[in-house]
Amino acid sequence: MTFEPRTYRRTAQPAGLVCFDVTIKETDLRVCTAKDLTDLAEDLVVRARWDIEKFIRAHPYFRETLTPIDVPQSAPEIVRRMAEAGRIARVGPMAAVAGAIAEYVARGLAKVSPEVVVENGGDIYLMGTEDRTVALWAGDSGIKGLGITVRGRLQPVAVCTSSGVVGHSESFGAADAVTVLARNGALADAVATALANRVREPADIERAIEAARHIHGVLGVLATVKDHLGAWGNVHLVSLVEQVS
Repeated sequence: MTFEPRTYRRTAQPAGLVCFDVTIKETDLRVCTAKDLTDLAEDLVVRARWDIEKFIRAHPYFRETLTPIDVPQSAPEIVRRMAEAGRIARVGPMAAVAGAIAEYVARGLAKVSPEVVVENGGDIYLMGTEDRTVALWAGDSGIKGLGITVRGRLQPVAVCTSSGVVGHSESFGAADAVTVLARNGALADAVATALANRVREPADIERAIEAARHIHGVLGVLATVKDHLGAWGNVHLVSLVEQVS
């Protein structure tokens, strides 16, 4: 697995929105809202991280485990959402952290901005009524120049991606990319991780999609490996080349 600098952010500019970056410790967000809400976004990230970090200090296994773990009802909501997503996807709760934080920040910002886009290392949460196109990045795969159009009527929705070859997250598969759509950001992130762990060969794509179809809350899935692609559900593929030309 190789680390990829987030150079894609240079070209990501949702129409009509102001974009800014928020970086606090390991959390590195690109946020787009109706106006500059940097201070509020930073405050939301601090709150989310405080809840997670405080819980981890008391329960270190929460961060370390690669398998589902139960947490008490007294745990912070974001921690409980991560644990539940991990249980459903059969992965550790930290597999859901990026999607969970993206949703937490997006919902906080939506109180003052009608349109919100929060991107957390390839895990995105969208809120609003405008159609948005999310570009697909699959490293050196031959599948390039594609995006997913997310209709306004589908929002709020998470679009989370996991890869076995791109990025810093741990994966046991070899998928170029597995993208999952769900209204629950933690669930989309955890399921994307779980499916990416399964995909090593083109034959695995169909099995991964079939598994996703049976997970309540998953709205769509796309998987690519070795220049092969499969998709199901609310995945509306578009050519980014045609949109630019």
